[in-house]
Order: sequence, then C-alpha cells, then structure tokens
Amino acid sequence: MKVVIVGAGEVGYHIAMFLSREKIDVVVIDSNKDNLKRVSNELDVATVDGHGGSPAVLKEAGLDGADILLAVTNSDETNMIACLIGKALFRVKRKIARIRDAEYLNNAILLNKYNLDIDPAISPELESAKAIARLIEVPLASVVEDFEDGIIKVVGYRIPHNSYLAGTSLKDMNEKLGYRFLIGIIQRDNTVIIPAGRDRLQDGDIIYFPVMKGLIEETMSFVIGSRVKPVRNVMIVGGGRVGYNVALLLEKQGINVKIIDRDAERCKFLSKSLKKATILHGDGTDRTLLEEENVGGMEVFAALTQNEELNIMSAVLAKREGVRRVITIVNRTDYISLANSLGVDSVLSPRLITASSILRYVRMGEILSLTAIADDRAEILEAGVKDGAVLGKVRLRDARLPKGSLIGAVIRGEHVIIPSGEDVINEGDRIIVFALSQAIKDVEKLI
Repeated sequence: MKVVIVGAGEVGYHIAMFLSREKIDVVVIDSNKDNLKRVSNELDVATVDGHGGSPAVLKEAGLDGADILLAVTNSDETNMIACLIGKALFRVKRKIARIRDAEYLNNAILLNKYNLDIDPAISPELESAKAIARLIEVPLASVVEDFEDGIIKVVGYRIPHNSYLAGTSLKDMNEKLGYRFLIGIIQRDNTVIIPAGRDRLQDGDIIYFPVMKGLIEETMSFVIGSRVKPVRNVMIVGGGRVGYNVALLLEKQGINVKIIDRDAERCKFLSKSLKKATILHGDGTDRTLLEEENVGGMEVFAALTQNEELNIMSAVLAKREGVRRVITIVNRTDYISLANSLGVDSVLSPRLITASSILRYVRMGEILSLTAIADDRAEILEAGVKDGAVLGKVRLRDARLPKGSLIGAVIRGEHVIIPSGEDVINEGDRIIVFALSQAIKDVEKLI
C-alpha cells in the first residue's frame, strides 16, 4: 500500500508515524520546511517540498501510483483541491480530507463521488466534540473509545491515590465483580504492559478495559469503588465549533448545559441554535461569575475555547471550586502533560483526535479500525476473522497470540463476549484486540 499525505503538521506527522510503523510506503508533502525537516528526521518516510494543491508536486510525490490520498493541511481549500486533482488527474481510489468549515462539510453534493469524491471528510471540531461527549457519558474515565457503533466501549481509567484497587490482582477483580472483567492494557509511568491474572494494580496506573454499553454504570461503580450516577449538569467555557457541537450532543442525551462565551455575537448564535442550553456572556476565568453560576455544583466542567492557556486556567480554577471532573482541549501537545500535572482530569488534542479518526479509515485487510492509546505505545484493533484465518475455530488458550497482545472482546452477531481462555473464536466473528505497537504486524498475520 502507498499513501500520500498532504500536510506535515501535527495531524500529518502523527498519521505518517503510525503508517510508517506498519511499513507502509508513505510520502508527505508540505511547503513548510520546518515541518518537513521534523518528519524526515524522525520518521522513515519520503518527503516532497511543495504546495499540496499543485499537480506537479502531487505527481512528484507519486500520487499516480498511490492507493490513498490524505489531505490534512490547515486549509480546507487546499485539501479539497488536492482531492480534486487526485480524482481528475491521478484516479486515486480513496481520498480523505480534513475539512473544518461546516458549509463545505455538510454539502453532500460537493463531497459525493460524482464531484470531489471525498470519503470521508473529517472535521477536527466534530471529532473532538464526539470524544468529549463519550468522556462525559462514562463517569471519571480519562479515555473512552467506541467500537461496533458504541455497543462496546474501551475505557481508560487512572487509579487514584488510596484507591481500594491498589494491590489488587486481576484475578481477584473478576471474583469481586461477579461477571467477566478484563484489563487489556496497563500504562504505568513510562511502561505499557499486557497484563496477566497475577499482575497487581498500583496507584497511578491507567487501566484500559472493554465494557458493554449496558454495563457502564455498574462497571464504573465497581472500578471507582462507589456508586456513580449519570452526568446531568455540565458547564462549558467556549461556544465555538467544539463547544457548540458538544452542547448539541449533550442536549440529545437530556443533559443540562451552561455555556460561557466572551463574544456577544456568538452568544446570540448559540441562543438561537441550541434548544435548551443556558447561554452566558462572560469570561470563563472570572471566579465571581463561576461562583454565581454554581460551578461547584456541576458534575463536569469543559474548557473548550481556541485559547489553550485560557482553557488550562479556567479548568484549574473550576477544579479548585470543587468540580469533580474537568476536561480541556489543547493544540500544543507539550501542554498535555502540563495540564495533567495541574490536576486537569482529561486533556484532549483536536489534532491528535483528527489523526486517530483518519487512521480508522486507512484499513488493511480485515482490520476494520485501529486506535492508538497509552501515549501511542499501544493500539486497539477492531478486526473481522475471515475464513481460513489462523484464529478461526481455536480456543483462545491454544491460539498462540503474539507476545504483547490480548483479545479483549468477541462480537458474534448481536452478542458481545468478554472472553476467557476456554472461548473459541469462530470465522465471521469480530474481535477487539489490545496490542503493543511492536506486536501489530504479528496480530495482522493471525487475522
């Protein structure tokens, strides 16, 4: 497979990093020499210096022999032009573009196969909003990823200081819960492991585990050690594209939303466009305003402006006012660890979310999707088991899975199985696999 990526910023860089790990032939185009230098110095991929909307530059990158074109610059117009050239001049079969402007994104005629033929168009703001809504749906999770259209979720949860889970073995957890519970990945400081039953949890571990949608409340109550209730009240600072889309998604779930925004015109738009949300014109870092609006009574506070410094400041302030769950977004990846160190519970990067979303569509064989977790050192694969696969008709204890991998769930028709060693994988099943990055290739061979 050959993939041409237009754009070497954070999104393009991270996509190229993952694809190069899979030994896929990747060429990255950008006119920013600093971006290209970073890519060429750190990744085993080819680079071309030039504008992504130039037919000559795309030809130099070998687009005429590419299987997929990924257009992920900061310019919607450049991305669409690259895809148009890819279709008209080079007959590229699959074209995926990063598009932010709703006027383009929602124009099905413009994007359909008879015109630009972009499939899919990825909106960073919409994908970020979906990620935030998933976090709010699962109490106190730090990461939530959907699989099988949300029927099963993979949840990341950081074990707090003095948690009753510290020192507990995985084997003991299953006995306490009463139904099958499986941890697929443990992230401990700078180490990521695929655990066994004898492994014991420690304070600060981030554990990743699959949970069926109907068991979210019960499972999270068990993991946290106290009864959890669904979120009912959320305060959002920033009514831009991300904040607006989060509010839309939460309204559909019946959650009460308050939005604070500095821009009076934006507040008017939000008031007209949202049915139930309370819109407040003000500063999200104003302690007096937050106190007046009972920020301490909110179950979740989300700082979602385009100013990442303001986001971090308001999130820290909300945490000090007693909000149990605080979420923010940042574009600079070096701000993620800073915000976490200041007590922010969940820190998301729209650029990294966009990269992850696009990677789901770069499918290889029976791999339906691939999601990076644990600071990019492990991945979750959703895959189909085709006829004649090595895994077919084999008990898991006899499957000889590659070292550094674990099957976390089996989807058989409409049923979800959290498997044990005695379960058999059938041809036609879909499976959720946890794998360290170095094990991905060997897992693909089994499937």
